[in-house]
Amino acid sequence: MTPTRPTTRRRTTPHPRIALAFAGGGPLGAIYEIGALCALDEGLRGLDFNHCDHYIGVSAGGFIAAGLVNGITPRQLCEAFIEDRAGEDQFDPAWLMRPAWSELADRARRVPGLLGGALWAWVAQGKTASNAFERMGAALPTGLLDNEGIHTQIERLFNKPGRSNDFRRLRAHLTLVATELDTGEAAPFGQPGWDHVPISRAIQASAALPGLFPPVVIDGRHYVDGALKKTVHATVALDEGVDLLVCLNPLVPFHAQADEGRGKHIPSLVEGGFPAVMSQTFRSMIHSRLALGFKQYERSYPDTDIVLIEPDQRDAELFFANTFSYRQRRELAEHAYQQTRTFLRQQAATLAPKLARHGISLDRQAIDDPDRRLLQAEPLRPANAMVRLRRTLDTLENRLHAT
Repeated sequence: MTPTRPTTRRRTTPHPRIALAFAGGGPLGAIYEIGALCALDEGLRGLDFNHCDHYIGVSAGGFIAAGLVNGITPRQLCEAFIEDRAGEDQFDPAWLMRPAWSELADRARRVPGLLGGALWAWVAQGKTASNAFERMGAALPTGLLDNEGIHTQIERLFNKPGRSNDFRRLRAHLTLVATELDTGEAAPFGQPGWDHVPISRAIQASAALPGLFPPVVIDGRHYVDGALKKTVHATVALDEGVDLLVCLNPLVPFHAQADEGRGKHIPSLVEGGFPAVMSQTFRSMIHSRLALGFKQYERSYPDTDIVLIEPDQRDAELFFANTFSYRQRRELAEHAYQQTRTFLRQQAATLAPKLARHGISLDRQAIDDPDRRLLQAEPLRPANAMVRLRRTLDTLENRLHAT
C-alpha cells in the first residue's frame, strides 16, 4: 500500500516538527548510535534530541529512542551504556547473557513425546527416517538467551521520577516496532491500540532476535525482532507530516578495498570465513531494504527533509567488530563519534541548507576541533571489586585480541 502523503507544506517556522528514527543492530548498533548521537548533539545547534515530536525505534534502537523521549540525554546514555559509571542508570550487560533456562527446560520436556512419535512414524507408518524425525525440530529452543532481563531492567529505569514506562504518559510520540511471529506483520507498539503495552515489554519484543532470544508473549501473541519486517519503520512519523526526519542506521555492507587512509587492505571477505560472509549477507539484505525504503520516502513525502546517518561502508573497524560484543564499547563508541563528526564536515555543503530550513545549524567550531573526544582516559579512582575485575578482563581480552 502506498503511504498517504502529508498535507502540510515544508515549514520554515521556528517550531518545525522533527522525528528521530533508530534502526537495530544488537549491542554494536546501540554503541554506534550513542557515539553518533553525542557527535550530533554537539555538532548541531538548534536540535534538542530530548524534545523532538516523534521517536521511532527498532530492536536495539528502541532502547535509544525510549531513553531520549524519557529525558535521558545522549551524554547520559553514554555514561550508563559506554563508560560503565556507577549509578542508578548503570547498564550491566550481564543480564543479556543469561541462558534461557525456562525455554530450554520446556523444549527438553517435549523430547520423549516427539521421539516416540518419530519412531512410530518410522516403524509403524513406514515413513522414511528423515521425514519421521523432522518433527524433532520442535525440541530445539527458539532462543538461547533469556531476554526477560531486558524488560525488568528497563522497567526499573523508566519508572524513576520524571520518566514513564507508559506510552500514553509520554510528552511526545514513541513507536517501537516488533514483528508478530504468526503473521509476519509489523506491530507498532505505542500507536493507538498498541499503547497499553509497557514500553519495556515492547523493547523486549522488538529486540527478540530469533535464535538468540525467545519470542515475547504479549496479549497471547508471540513477537520477535522488528527488523524482520523493515529496517526503519519511519512511515508512522512521515504520515503525520513531520518536517524533518533524522535516521540512524548502524549496519551497512562493507566495501572491501585498499584504503590508504586507514592503512588496511582487505582483498576479499572470503578470507574471513563463514562469520564474515554471513555478516556481509545479513547487512546487504537489510541495507538494500533501507535504500529502497528511502527512495520511496523521497517520492511519497517530498515535503519532508530526510537525513540518514550511517557508517562509512569502507570502515573495516565497525564491520569486523562482533555485532553482539560489549567488550570494545569504549573504542567503538569513540570511533562512531569521530566518524560522525567527519560525516558532518564532509557533508556540510549539503546538510547546512537542508537543516537551516528547520532552524538548525552546524557548529563548525565543535565539528572542526581536532582535539575533541567523546571519552577521556579513564581516571584512576576507587572502584569496587567487580568493576575492577571487569575492567581488568576487558584490558586482558583487548591485548589478547591485538596479538
